[in-house]
Amino acid sequence: MTGRTRAPDERGPEEVQDLWRRFKAKKSDPEAREGLILHYSPLVKFVAGRVGVGLPRNVDHGDLASYGTFGLIDAIDKFDLDRGIKFETYAVNRIRGAILDELRGLDWVPRSVRARAREIQRSLGELEHKLERTPTDAELAAQVGVSVEELQDSLAEISTLGLVALDELLSPDARDSASVGEMLADPKALDPSGNFEKDETRYFLADAVTRLAERERLVVTLYYYEGLTLAEIGGVLGVTESRVCQIHTKAVMSLRNRMIEPTFKD
Repeated sequence: MTGRTRAPDERGPEEVQDLWRRFKAKKSDPEAREGLILHYSPLVKFVAGRVGVGLPRNVDHGDLASYGTFGLIDAIDKFDLDRGIKFETYAVNRIRGAILDELRGLDWVPRSVRARAREIQRSLGELEHKLERTPTDAELAAQVGVSVEELQDSLAEISTLGLVALDELLSPDARDSASVGEMLADPKALDPSGNFEKDETRYFLADAVTRLAERERLVVTLYYYEGLTLAEIGGVLGVTESRVCQIHTKAVMSLRNRMIEPTFKD
């Protein structure tokens, strides 16, 4: 025995499984609980880093990690070993949810930014229907009535709008538009058509991604499928992280329009 304190990620799979068995057998075992928190703590840093991209400078990333730690602890307490899923997959959603819940409470997004986001998304949808392709930044800027630089600055600000209020309307211009909250599924409700709807959603999403402009499609693929950070994607494309953020925001707006009304011609 050397007495050296090991880093959390030095625990082997068998040791981690032993911690889980001890913790689930006796939840009052503080040593097992602390061991699990330390072992999985890198997940908090990873999720906080991804959520924090594009947030205003006044949002401290250390605070994000603190919020995420509560999500990790909650995930450890509620995880069911018999479900047959990886804890990391389960925990990432809990951690992200805890961070977003705290950010929603802060209400740091100005109404003017949300209004601008709706205007740009509406203009983007109109151009996509008219051109039957994703418009360039210059075309979108002309439609909105601003310069390309002003559009890109707006896209950078709008990138912070990954959080939505439950009472926000999906289509603000429609008289009978449903709110985000009304579209959330009841986890306790029976849904015999659920599998079909999931398959249909995957089909439309995959089709919408393939119709994006090449650079936007590449950003979406690298970010969501390959797990690269925006900074790493910037290195691949040879552009700044802020420019990747703008491309990503425009791509997400385009995908959102196409998922609401997937009727683009071939």
